[in-house]
Amino acid sequence: MNVTSIAGLRQAGSSLPYAVSKAALDHMTRILAKVAGGRVRVNAVAPGLVDTPWTEGWVLQRDLVTGGAPLGRIASPEDIADACLGFVGTTYPTGQTVLVDGGLGLVI
Repeated sequence: MNVTSIAGLRQAGSSLPYAVSKAALDHMTRILAKVAGGRVRVNAVAPGLVDTPWTEGWVLQRDLVTGGAPLGRIASPEDIADACLGFVGTTYPTGQTVLVDGGLGLVI
């Protein structure tokens, strides 16, 4: 299980080095899943903005997410953990990256 970011999937909202590294992780997820050939499943979760002490002062970003995302709120750490557990609890997906952003990716 890899944890990447919305920054690797959408061309918005992050520094260039961060976004490129996350895009590379998404690509690596697909390549490893193909190489593993079913012996090991490889998937990723890509969070949008998550409510943590690190993002606490990001007032502009928080306002954009709560005002723009269809679910109208910032992700909690539990939301991201639930997505990871969802992959653990199912046996068929491999090579997938799931965007966990409250629908923000639908509007940016």
